Amino acid sequence: MRKILIATVKPFAPVAVKKISKIFEKAGYEVQLLERYSEKQELLDAVSEVDAAIIRSDIFDEEVLNAGKKLKIVVRAGAGYDNVNLQVASENGIVVMNTPGQNANAVAELAIGLAILGLREQFSGKPGGEMRGRTLGLHGFGFVARNVFRIARAMGMKVVVYTRYSKAAAAAIGLKVTNSLEQLYEKSDIVSIHVPARGEHLKSVSYEVLQHLKDGSIIVNTARKEVINEPDLVRIMEEKPGIKYMSDLTPDREAEFEEKFPGRFFFTPKKAGAQTAEANLNAGLAAAEQIVDFFEKGSTTYQVNK
Repeated sequence: MRKILIATVKPFAPVAVKKISKIFEKAGYEVQLLERYSEKQELLDAVSEVDAAIIRSDIFDEEVLNAGKKLKIVVRAGAGYDNVNLQVASENGIVVMNTPGQNANAVAELAIGLAILGLREQFSGKPGGEMRGRTLGLHGFGFVARNVFRIARAMGMKVVVYTRYSKAAAAAIGLKVTNSLEQLYEKSDIVSIHVPARGEHLKSVSYEVLQHLKDGSIIVNTARKEVINEPDLVRIMEEKPGIKYMSDLTPDREAEFEEKFPGRFFFTPKKAGAQTAEANLNAGLAAAEQIVDFFEKGSTTYQVNK
């Protein structure tokens, strides 16, 4: 009997755990649940005897992957997978997958909410602004960005996008594609960032790009903090006192933001983009189904390592 570990420091909702478990029970697999663990050794012990694992923000580094002697597949219930050491997984013959699109609407709604929070001066009583008629720039065009576009268009916004790899797809649904990242930032009243924290995207939001922002623009980041060059962001916010930064994660320079830019930033206490009951359920069920398809059909759809 195959053993499946659900390892979640931030647990799935109980209804999600129940439905995930049913998928595995129907396939004849045994489920092992590890929730809210506080010591890494608990994870090391749990992973040592299982064939597969579903994780969320849990760290599967070299030590954990090496401890999983029987491990054949790890599925990150969500889009990002920088919490898994892909190189070691590949060396150990472990397939790593994500569940793209399952959290997309939840993150998109948060992105729009953060933009509104910035425009309305965080509901402090100061006069704010409205979304309608403003230009929203999408930095990247994955599943989340497409949902942001859908919502923004319904709110009467103009939407532009910069993407290297999905130009035809963006144009096909009526989006104007800018010629460069600099042009996107120049044209936008609000920039919403939707790129992964790897490769060319690391620190891609740099001064060379940020200097093209209009004073009064809002940057919304529901991606990863690693895509932001924080010293450059601080510099541009010093130079242009109307720029705001609304983020679904706390930057490394939080104390500097608190000192220099009161009222011009907002950070969620913990990454909250996918923290809805619906996204929780969707991602968990997708992860379970992908594991069953992997073992029963050899399917490697959504594999993210080589």
